[in-house]
Amino acid sequence: MRYILLAFLFGVQFLSAQIITSKDGTKKSEDTLVVVSGTKDSLEIFKPTINDYLYQTQFSQKKLFDTSFSISRSYAFTQFNNRDNFGKIQFVNIGSGFQPLIFETNKEQNLSVLPTNKSFFILGADAIKYYDVKTPTATFVYHNAMRNGAALSSTYTQNVGKNFNFAIEYMGLRSQGLYRNSLAASNNSIFSAHYKSKNEKYEAFAHYIHQNINNEEYGGIADIDVFLSGDSRFKNRQNLETNLSDVTSRLYYRRYYFSHEFAPLDPAKYPFKLRHTISHQGNKYYFSQASVHPFLGDDVINGFALSSKKYSDNLSNTFSLVWDKENFKLDAGVRHQNITFGNLYPSDSLAIPGTLKENRFGALGNLEIKLWNRFQLKSFLEFSNGNTFGTFLKTTNLVQFEPIKDYFVDAHFNFQSAVPSFNNLLNTSIYGHYNYYLNDSKNETTTELGAKLRLKWFDSNIYVNLVRVDNYAYFDKTGKSLQAPDALNITQVGGEATLRYGKFNLNGRLHFQNAISGKDYFPMPSFIGRANLYYQTKAFKDAAEIQAGIKVYYFTKFASRDYSPVLNEFMLPNDRAYSIGGQPIADAYFNLKVKRMFFYIEAQHFNTTFLQNKSYTAPYFPIYDFRLNLGIVWYLFS
Repeated sequence: MRYILLAFLFGVQFLSAQIITSKDGTKKSEDTLVVVSGTKDSLEIFKPTINDYLYQTQFSQKKLFDTSFSISRSYAFTQFNNRDNFGKIQFVNIGSGFQPLIFETNKEQNLSVLPTNKSFFILGADAIKYYDVKTPTATFVYHNAMRNGAALSSTYTQNVGKNFNFAIEYMGLRSQGLYRNSLAASNNSIFSAHYKSKNEKYEAFAHYIHQNINNEEYGGIADIDVFLSGDSRFKNRQNLETNLSDVTSRLYYRRYYFSHEFAPLDPAKYPFKLRHTISHQGNKYYFSQASVHPFLGDDVINGFALSSKKYSDNLSNTFSLVWDKENFKLDAGVRHQNITFGNLYPSDSLAIPGTLKENRFGALGNLEIKLWNRFQLKSFLEFSNGNTFGTFLKTTNLVQFEPIKDYFVDAHFNFQSAVPSFNNLLNTSIYGHYNYYLNDSKNETTTELGAKLRLKWFDSNIYVNLVRVDNYAYFDKTGKSLQAPDALNITQVGGEATLRYGKFNLNGRLHFQNAISGKDYFPMPSFIGRANLYYQTKAFKDAAEIQAGIKVYYFTKFASRDYSPVLNEFMLPNDRAYSIGGQPIADAYFNLKVKRMFFYIEAQHFNTTFLQNKSYTAPYFPIYDFRLNLGIVWYLFS
C-alpha cells in the first residue's frame, strides 16, 4: 500500500506545473511571476515562486515554506523527529526517546495517558499544519537507522480550486538498534484540510492523526564493567547481555478534529464570528511481556496479568464568540469535555479502580493585541472543573516589544494547576512495587516567569526563567508515584549567538540551571552547552552550497534518574544507579544543498573512535558509538 501511495504522489507531481490564463482579463491570478512572450495576442504564463507556497497552524499567520540552508535547520534534520533536541539526551536507538535534562511542562500530558518517553514525537492540535499552495507539492525527509531500517517522512498537499486544500502526511520508522532486543518501529499518519468560502464568511479546519510508537524494551546492559572492559568481543554491541527480552511497550495516539467559524455580518465591516470546535482524542499505552523478569522486581503478585494497559478518551465541544481584527483579536467560549481514564486490569485487593469518568465544564479565552508594530500581547486562559479530576486552571501570557531599536524583548508568565499526568495517577502490575493509586492527589501547580532579550548583532539572545512547581509528581526509586512535599524551584539562564568571520562561523548555545529547592525530586545537570564551528560557502559555480564543521554537545555530570521500561518514565536513582555526563559528544559533518534537495551527513560521536564511550542516556543505557548519520530533505514544487 505504501508503494502504491508513493507512486500516486509522484504521479500527481507531474500534473499541471503552471497556470495559463488568457489576456482578455476574464480570469486573474495572484501568482508572483508573470512571463509574457511579447507578441500582441500571446498568453500570460503565471509561474509560481516560493512566495506562493504557504502553511499555517489554525491560529497562526501564514508562513513561507522554509527552504533556507541555515545551521539551525541542520540541528533538526539530523534528528529522527526533525526537531532540535537541545536539552535532551537520546537513547541509543532512533525512535526510542530521550531523557529530558531541562524541566519543561508538556501540555499534551494534561488529562491524558502519555508516558514521558513516548511524548517526543507527539503532535498536538495546535501543531498541525494546513497548507495553501499554487501547485501540487511534496516533501520527503529521510533518516538512516541503527543497523537495519530507516525513517521516512513524506507530505503531499494540493489546492482544489482557490479555497480548499488537503494534505496527507506519513512517517514510517523501523530501526533494529545496536543492542539486543532494542527494535523501534513507529508510524504516523495525518490527514488535514482547510476551506475558506469565496466571501470569506465561513472557514473550516479539519484533521485526523494516528500515531503509533512501538519499542522493544531491553532494560539496559546487564553488566557495566563488561561494557567498559574494552574487550574486542564486545565492540559488536549485539554480544553484550541485556537485562530484558520479549518485552515491548506501545503507545497508540489518535485524534479527530473539526473547527469551523462563521461571520454572520460583513467581515470587512464587522469582524465578528461564531466558532465551534469538536475533537476526540484517544491514547492507549501497553506494556507487554512474555514471562516474568526478575530484573523488574522479585515481589511478583500471583494471579496478576503479565501485561498492563491504560487508556484515556477525551471528547471535547467548544463554542466561542470571536472578534477578529488585525490588531485586536478576542475570543471567549465555553467547553464541555467527556473524559474517561481506563485501566484494563483493576485490583480490588489493592483498591486500584478500573475506570474513572467525568463530565467537565469550563470556559476559555484568547486575547491578542498589536500596537505600532513594536508591541504585541498574546494571552490565553482556560478554566474547567469536574468531580473526578478536580479543577484545571491554565494561563499563558507573552509580551513582545522593542524598547530600543534592534533590541527585542519577549517576556512571559505561565501558570497551570492540574491533576498530575494520568500515568502518575494509577497503575497495576504483576510487580508489586509498580502498583499505586493517587486517590487523594493534589493539583500539580507550575508557575513560570521569564524573559528573553533578542539582539540583531551576532543573531544572539539571552534569557532567564524562574520555575516553581508545587506538589510535583514524581516516581520514587521503586517506581511508585508520589508528590513532593516541598516545592521544586528552578532557575534557568542561558543564551545563543553566532560569530562570523568571512565564511567561518561559530554558533554556541549555553544553558545554566539550578534547583534552589527540591533538587532531589528532579536531578539535572547544572550546565548544558553546544558549540558548532563550521564553514559555509557556495560551490560548483553557485549551483550548490555546502556547510562543513564540527559540533560538540556537553552536559555536566549529575546523579541521573533511572529509566523504567514498565512505565516508560524516569524514576529517582536506585541502589544500582550512578552519575552520568561530563563527557563530550562530538560530531563532524558535511552538509550539501542542491536546488531544493538537502543532504546532511554526520560522523556522530566520532570521538569514540579514539576514546572509550562513557556517555549514557541513563544508568546502564549507553548512547550510540561512532556512526554515520544521513539525513535527506527534498522539496518538490510542481
